[in-house]
This record gives sequence, C-alpha cells and structure tokens, in this order.
Amino acid sequence: MEKYLYDTYLAILKEELLPAFGCTEPIAIAYAAAMAREILNEIPDQVEIIASGNIIKNVKSVIVPGTGGKRGICAAAAAGIIAGDSSKKLEVLSQIPEEKYAEIQDFAEHANITIDFSDSDLVFDLIIRLSRNGSFSKIRLAGFHTNIVLLEKDGKILYEKPLPSSVALKDSSEKKELIQACENEVTFQEDSQNKELLTVEQIFHFANEVSLEEIRETISRQISYNMEIAEEGLRHNYGANVGQTLLKVYGDSLYIRARAKAAAASDARMNGCALPVVINSGSGNQGITVSVPVIEYARSLHIDEERLYRALVISNLTAIHQKAGIGSLSAYCGAVSAGSACGAGIAYLLGGKLHEIEHTIVNALAITSGIICDGAKASCAAKISSAVDAGLLGYYMILENQQFRAGDGIVKKGVERTISCVSRLGRDGMKETDKEILDIMLNE
Repeated sequence: MEKYLYDTYLAILKEELLPAFGCTEPIAIAYAAAMAREILNEIPDQVEIIASGNIIKNVKSVIVPGTGGKRGICAAAAAGIIAGDSSKKLEVLSQIPEEKYAEIQDFAEHANITIDFSDSDLVFDLIIRLSRNGSFSKIRLAGFHTNIVLLEKDGKILYEKPLPSSVALKDSSEKKELIQACENEVTFQEDSQNKELLTVEQIFHFANEVSLEEIRETISRQISYNMEIAEEGLRHNYGANVGQTLLKVYGDSLYIRARAKAAAASDARMNGCALPVVINSGSGNQGITVSVPVIEYARSLHIDEERLYRALVISNLTAIHQKAGIGSLSAYCGAVSAGSACGAGIAYLLGGKLHEIEHTIVNALAITSGIICDGAKASCAAKISSAVDAGLLGYYMILENQQFRAGDGIVKKGVERTISCVSRLGRDGMKETDKEILDIMLNE
C-alpha cells in the first residue's frame, strides 16, 4: 500500500474514533455552551441558540447525561453552562456531580433561552450567544461537532476560520484527481477531503498491513468502552429495552447476541447512561454498531486479538467511507451504513477475502437503505438491531453464493458504485424527506 494512503487511513481512524459522553448532538450544544460561558466568565441571563434542522432533530428526544433525566436543547445548553468543562470536548458533561442536577434543571426550565433554525445550507451548523449585563459571548460550530469556526466576545473576534465546504466528490474521476494530487504532495485544508481517498479495496489492504501498535490504543479503547455500555444496557432498564427483548424472545444464539448487545448499548446511551462511547463518523450509535457485534463474534468464537483488531479496522473505515459521501447528518439512518460495515468486519473476522467483504456490503445496503433518521431516541436501538441483522444476512448470503445484482433497485455493479448511489440517496435525494421528518416531529 502506498505510504500516503497508509498514513491518511491511519490518521482518519485516529481522528474519527473519539470518546464521547452522551449523544453527540446534545453534547455538541453542551460543549459550545460551556465554552461560551467560559468566555463570558459568568452565568448568562439570556441564551440564544441557532441550529440547523438536523441538530434540532437529533437533540429533541434524547436524554442528556448529567441532567437528572432531562431531554432536549435547553437541557443540553443548561448542563454545559452550569457545569460543563469544554476542555473535555465531547466528554464535556462527564464529571457533573449529582448536586448540580437541580441547578441545571432549574436553569433549563426558567432561564431565558430562545431557539431558532439556522438559515445556512450546512447540515451541521450551531451558533450559541450568551449575554448578561450588556456583555456577550458567541461561538459557532460548523461541519462537525467540535469544529469551532468563530469565537467572539463583546464584538471582538477572538478566533475565526472559514466555514467548511459541504461539497463531496461524486465520481471516480474526481477521486483519481485527488489521489494524484496527494501523490504530488498537495495538502488540503479540509480534513474531510481525505476521506474521499477511502475505497473498500484499499481499506482491505490497510487492515492487512497496518501495524497493531499504531492502532492498539485507538481500537482497545473502542472495545473497552463500547462493550462496557453494551453490558450495562443488558443489566438495567433503559428506554424500550430492545436488547433485553431480543434475547428474551429470540434466544441466546451468537447471531442474536450480536444484535442484542449492540441494541442494548444504544438503549443505555439514548436514555441517559453515564458511560462514554467511542464514536464513528461523529455518532456514538454508529460507533456501537460497527464494533459491538464484531467484538461479540470474536469473543464467542475465541478469535485472536490481532484478527479482531484488523476486523475492526475494516468495519470502522468502511462506515466512515460510506458516511463521507452522505454527510454527518441526514434523513438517511447512519446505522444502515454502520450495519453493512459491521457485516464487512465480521466477514473479515471469519476469514473472508475482499470478494466476500464487497458483496456483504452491497447485500446489506440493498436490504436496509430505506431506513430514515427521525432523530436520536430510544428506537435507534431497534434500528441498530435491524442494520446489524442486514449486515449479517448480507455476509451469510454470499457464503451461500447468493447476492443482489446490478439493477436490483439502487444496486449497481461493484461496491464503489453502489456506495456512491446510496450516498447520492442520503445526501441529495432525502433533503425534502428531512424537512418533512422535522416538520412532523416539531408539529405534534
């Protein structure tokens, strides 16, 4: 594998697999609110929040950790303002003592908080302005959850950088030009462009070649964190208890356990569990989906650590590859991409070569690409279960020499063309769907 590709893939893996405490959209609000409060240097008496529709959608129904069970934007902002530590970024609410819960709840319920929609075309766009006694602070995040593009106090710009581009490369010729540019040592300002270098074939080669020592810390943390919250979700009562229900109704086979543990981790995470998750593509649920079933298969079948680590490289980078073309937030459920990637990881874990991995992905995408994202909430766990089921079915189909073929709906010849079509569906085709979903959710 060419060194520039190896280094890029390694950097993407390390940059994407970060720990987060709670659902990432409310945590982004808490992070921005905490930083704005630190700049203001006092508790505000007015809070103005401007957010893109996808952020509002994903914050509406999820329980925010550190709030004593409160949901939504006001709770997330209040937690960040009253007790958040912005230096911890996506773990901003990880160390809130219980004695702060009442103060957070009081602020969320009684403070002057206004919420409005962003008029930008960015799917992730968040502005928070705090004010008190004639002084104000302002922060803007754009593109992804921790990407600060503006810091301001009392009209003075403290920090500013250009807004991220929302344009994704759409065809192979553009990708070849980007690869050629990298060979010529051209550097790019936007990290997201590097993800356009990902292909399933090169991900497979990278997984085989990468030094375990270079990924050990990143992957071992994902294994530890995500399995811990999965076990927590099975032990206790969270949300609709999808994971527990799967085991009770369908039994304790490995196939069901892989789905149930992933669902249980989401059960806990969507419903206020005070445990961190290692994310993928900016999402804890996607981080759970790409990892927990693969780990469960490896442990149950006594597969060695090296094979597991390399399988998780496959699943993680395959999910990131798919989401790069769709965007971080969409009306397209991210668990679908993660579920097909999980199937690819399990295919590799069980000895599959590139052929089996490619067809697992295509088969899985053909099954579940119609699942919509209607925000973060308890039913995400059930969608994860369905996505993992599709990933596993996609793998077992190709073992039986069965596959969906070009012309079957949106399936095209070759895994990259199929991924490109699904990206187009999620990025462009579902824009109006996204608006309708949000309208339905906010006009009950």
